[in-house]
Amino acid sequence: MQNMKIARRYSTAILKSMGAGVVPSIGLEYIAVGRKAEVDAILTDLTDIAEGGGAFRFIVGKYGSGKSFLLQLARNNALERNYLVANADLSPERRLTGTKGQGLKLYRELIANLSTKARPEGNAMESLLQRWIMDVQRRVEASGVSAGNPGFDQAVEGGILETAGDMQEYVYGYDFARVLLKYWEGYHAEDDGLKQSALRWLRGEYERKSDARELGVSQIISDDTWYEVIKLLARLSQKLGYKGLLVLIDESVNLYKITNRVSRENNYEKLLAMFNDVMQGRTQYLGIYVGGTPQSVEDERRGLFSYEALKSRLQTSSLARDGMVDFSGPIIRLETLNNEEIYVLLEHLHDVFCAHNKIDALLTQDQMVAFMQVVASRIGAEKLLTPREVTRDFISLMNLIYQNEGATYESVMGAGQVKLQSAKTDPDALDDDAFAVFDL
Repeated sequence: MQNMKIARRYSTAILKSMGAGVVPSIGLEYIAVGRKAEVDAILTDLTDIAEGGGAFRFIVGKYGSGKSFLLQLARNNALERNYLVANADLSPERRLTGTKGQGLKLYRELIANLSTKARPEGNAMESLLQRWIMDVQRRVEASGVSAGNPGFDQAVEGGILETAGDMQEYVYGYDFARVLLKYWEGYHAEDDGLKQSALRWLRGEYERKSDARELGVSQIISDDTWYEVIKLLARLSQKLGYKGLLVLIDESVNLYKITNRVSRENNYEKLLAMFNDVMQGRTQYLGIYVGGTPQSVEDERRGLFSYEALKSRLQTSSLARDGMVDFSGPIIRLETLNNEEIYVLLEHLHDVFCAHNKIDALLTQDQMVAFMQVVASRIGAEKLLTPREVTRDFISLMNLIYQNEGATYESVMGAGQVKLQSAKTDPDALDDDAFAVFDL
């Protein structure tokens, strides 16, 4: 094992996040293992998006299999390549549509998490608009009209109007363009109130149409219109110098958990409309990834396959036999990492741990092999063990040895101070009664 060079903020995020069983938002490139084909498919999608096309994928894997990890990897790759990225988890309060504004709440979460390479932490909407205006100003200056020149402001406004005007040909584009122009007016007049009103509209914060009259628009973003605005943002992203917009929606199992059939099918119908839009070429510069579990997709009683139109589009081809995989299809199915791949992941984590704590080594190769043997011998491990459980235990093992004077691998493992978790029952196997709390 070689000494790894890694920024401390990356190693901190990796060790703390994975020690808690969650996916770190940064530094994934140091620990990514066994997903080359999946990452290649994502990079192909990003190329298609940048060329004005679209992509829609379902990332499907059981809990702990790396589904959220792959979505985060897609996010990081997109940001690094100059895409806008918006991400959100579905929940009982955030759905694609609902009678209590759940669709609008999902949109608000997406916009709150809207990120760029320069603003990876989210809340990038205002900086996005400011960059747009400054880019127009730079283009005007490059044309020979300097700031302070009597024609400078007029030329800048002409550039703003040109971009906003292109939005008007789309559904809800007129109001969207009007709001962009109002932001420019506030920016130019140094009117913070007007700028904030425009941002409130774009963030979906207006509850009533009458409240938005100050912006000169007749529509506000709602459960019915939020997806149309996402499409407008994707188109705008390209005009602002980005390659497109990637939308990541995780935890689609929360749609499966909706016990009311009509409500559940309304969400599936919305998902179908979005899928058709992207796959039939009615969107530009837009990619959408949806994360879910196998049962939330394949259960023909209440999963996506219970909605016949979705089932016919998502079913694996009957020609894909004998382990063959089509990575151009709408579903990327994640198989749990095999023992060899998990061992390589543990090696990476060990290297990160040692670099973080500035030590040459903590465990020998033989000790890591022994740990893997213990893991692989768990009852049910072959089918139910996930990388999340293994890495959490492994990081705990390293912490115990490092933080306790005189502790060794043998003393910790032999004394039972680390109680390795037994493989758990797959959460997908829970019956309907377990989901009663989600009947909203």
